[in-house]
Amino acid sequence: MTDHPTDDAAGPQSAATEQTAHDSGRRGLSRRGMLGLAGVTVGAGLAGIGAGVAADRTVLGATTTASATYPFYGAHQAGITTPAQDRLHFASFDVSPGLDREGLKELLQDWTVAAARMTQGRPAGKYGPASGPSDAPPDDTGEALDLPPGGLTLTFGFGPSLFRTATGQDRFGIASRRPEALVDLPRFPGDALQEAISGGDLCVQACSDDPQVAVHAIRNLSRIAFGRAAIRWSQLGFGRTSSTSRAQATPRNLFGFKDGTANIKSEDQSVVEDQVWASRADGAEWMHGGSYLVARKIRMVIETWDRQQLGEQERIIGRDKGEGAPLSGGTEFTAPNFLALAKDGGTKIDPDSHVRLAHPTMNGGAQLLRRGYNFVDGNDELGRLNAGLFFIAFQRDPRMQFIPIQQRLAANDLMNEYVRHVGSGVFAVPPGASEGSFVGAGLFA
Repeated sequence: MTDHPTDDAAGPQSAATEQTAHDSGRRGLSRRGMLGLAGVTVGAGLAGIGAGVAADRTVLGATTTASATYPFYGAHQAGITTPAQDRLHFASFDVSPGLDREGLKELLQDWTVAAARMTQGRPAGKYGPASGPSDAPPDDTGEALDLPPGGLTLTFGFGPSLFRTATGQDRFGIASRRPEALVDLPRFPGDALQEAISGGDLCVQACSDDPQVAVHAIRNLSRIAFGRAAIRWSQLGFGRTSSTSRAQATPRNLFGFKDGTANIKSEDQSVVEDQVWASRADGAEWMHGGSYLVARKIRMVIETWDRQQLGEQERIIGRDKGEGAPLSGGTEFTAPNFLALAKDGGTKIDPDSHVRLAHPTMNGGAQLLRRGYNFVDGNDELGRLNAGLFFIAFQRDPRMQFIPIQQRLAANDLMNEYVRHVGSGVFAVPPGASEGSFVGAGLFA
């Protein structure tokens, strides 16, 4: 899929992680046991999550690699082909009025230093939460003081408005450096986007197997940005809806189906190079080794879906609900046969099923590396569950990948009756930083 809750837009399984996990510790406690629903009732901002996160941390369940760490510095940013962690805190920031070019560089430098520390399980600042000058605020908020790093990755991106505002202002003298691939997404049929949860100058994706570690990271980056940038909107996510490594089992989304069966896998280096990483040949030298992130908040019409017949659910998706196999037959990883005939003379897989419309063979070979998450933001005013998929996908060029795939889905996907796209963002994710430099340094070179 592209930004719908299930499936095949990502193409065949792929391989070779850009980062290697270092895990010398014991397996930790699961952070998924009760899904942490109380901790995700606020979708934008940091308020109201503490009690739910604290409760979730006490639940036993499947083991996690609590002491895993991923290098922050490198050719590519971590959090893209890194094995997808179980928890997300995603934040979009707007730069404060009056900030100049040097101020923006200093913010990115400060964020880089703090991110490099936190991803290794260290405090955001050199003193930490419990030491340093007593007459100054601590340089770390402290809620992760006794916790292992939980595989934390921090991934930074730049929105179109950072290069030029909606009114045409080039605030930082970088408008000419905007990559051609960083296009404003078109309005797709059925979009119900809310401005308050769309767009942004900067984004930070925090992924971890511990929700409190992810929240701590965004909280401290927001604290560091005070006076220079502020959160425009944010989203908590649980239960990854895609696998980015063959070592991971395929998860299920809130519709109960396996999600992202055909996602790009980090082990397939040739596919990752072709479909995920930007190249200097694409026209933006400073983006070589980077990628483009599309985020879509997709609310699922849970109550309507839950009353639908099983056979109809499977027809809509194009896969069976148990095994996850295509309706043309086989097992989960059997390639779909879109020409296989049913007894009634039609095809076993409906031509407008999600699987068929999102499949690379229907989209000129275009694939996406998906890293989406489930979300539950409480209930709406009518008592309906405000829940769905926070879709995240990385790609080499949205013009050739996400946009045409989503146009096909938005026009004909049988799933459209059960989903509403309410938030959206697109960001240029620069390559990784080298030690002594900072994320996005090439933009200012």
